[in-house]
Amino acid sequence: MFDSPLSASAYEILGVDPTVDDGELRRAYRLRLRQTHPDTGGDAAVFIQVQRAWELIGTPEGRAAYDRRSGAHPGIPAEPEWNGWRPQSAARTDTRPRARSYGHPGGWRRERYLSLIREWAGRGVEVPDPYDPALVRSAPRDLRRLLADALAEEATARTVSALGMGFTVWHDVATGADADDKLDHVVLSPSGLYGVMSEDFGGVVGFRRGEITGPSLGTRAPVTAALSRMRTVAKAARVKFGGLIMVLPDDDLAQAVTPLGSSRGVPVVVVRRSALAMVLRQGVPGARAIGGNELFDVRTRLQQTVTFV
Repeated sequence: MFDSPLSASAYEILGVDPTVDDGELRRAYRLRLRQTHPDTGGDAAVFIQVQRAWELIGTPEGRAAYDRRSGAHPGIPAEPEWNGWRPQSAARTDTRPRARSYGHPGGWRRERYLSLIREWAGRGVEVPDPYDPALVRSAPRDLRRLLADALAEEATARTVSALGMGFTVWHDVATGADADDKLDHVVLSPSGLYGVMSEDFGGVVGFRRGEITGPSLGTRAPVTAALSRMRTVAKAARVKFGGLIMVLPDDDLAQAVTPLGSSRGVPVVVVRRSALAMVLRQGVPGARAIGGNELFDVRTRLQQTVTFV
């Protein structure tokens, strides 16, 4: 919720300035509880956000730690060792077999972010740490979204990798001339062949007529776009996808798995990040399982045709 480059800070959720005193902070919290409580017509998801914000900054100790970590307080620089948005080390501590993986998850968006954040800072301006929380939060939303999406794709890649050698995944799969026109992940497993998009819209979302909606999406239709990209890959590789999985941050969804119906026989589900492993193991409801020689055939077709951005 509050660890995304796009998400509102705990102070913004409570509707106060980061410099308010403890008494005013508590009054704001109680007001927001009344405004968002489901029993009085409020939004349950926002109500949970308000409670989580108070858990983070409701005590002097917690507030001080949050300010040091997040860069949300203009007078308190973020801890230099904070590593939440930097690329994570590839070092491994376990020896269990990992999923076969091809491509660089989030790589294109990270490179684009690093280029644009320096351009935005200005010619001749030194940017010693492009992931400094204060710098990121002050950047335009389009730049923050690049970083948020890269982080989301990397999180999905870690989840799939841990599922074991029965899974194969291709990341950053090109589906058009524009590098941004891509399928984030193609996952092949015994439960089916899936297109997966790792999204972060920076807040709670809703659903309407098989599409994801929310104040930050505007006219975007992410499900429709993802289905179109899947069809491009399916046609090129001569394979059939069993489903589309849209992965969002846990706090942005009211439930772990939300089915959105089917499009041309392809079921679509929206899942929390924490539920992705379960969905991939058990399969998307309505998806056709793949096994035996067909699994090897599908993997070969994809390996011969997939290109990366």
